[in-house]
Amino acid sequence: MTYRYTVHATPIGAAVAVFADDAIVALGTAEEPLWVVEAVARELRGDLRAERTDIAGLGAQIGEYFRGDRTGFDVEIDWRLARGFARDALQAVCRVPYGETTSYGDVAAMAGRPRAARAVGTACRLTPLTLVVPVHRIIRSDGSLGEYGGREHIKQQLIDLERRR
Repeated sequence: MTYRYTVHATPIGAAVAVFADDAIVALGTAEEPLWVVEAVARELRGDLRAERTDIAGLGAQIGEYFRGDRTGFDVEIDWRLARGFARDALQAVCRVPYGETTSYGDVAAMAGRPRAARAVGTACRLTPLTLVVPVHRIIRSDGSLGEYGGREHIKQQLIDLERRR
């Protein structure tokens, strides 16, 4: 199968969005967008073709999000890269309201496994879908941020962006 991808500039680095038809399969941010493209292509075991158009209007939505004009993303999610409990956890993360945070343990309970806070942390760390699945809203039970792909300052920036609105 051939997947399409677009790259959008954001204040936190390039956002690489990978689509199967009009559903988003992956969204990653990085200083080097080709790293995201190569990693997703390996995971999908398919070809990725660059697309010049704004697939599903996601680029415009990302811009609106960072301007503070959008509180969520209106794009269909293809969950093929999230399996088992990780998928359940990430779907629960999607229910955390804009501008709010909750703990890994709370998400575990929302996903039906209240003792699986560490598994939620792993799902958030390995999510194929950043921003669209707002894993930056999930923090430790002691109130500290926790990691965000090794970029805790980005997690803080996203939380601050949402709280300012």
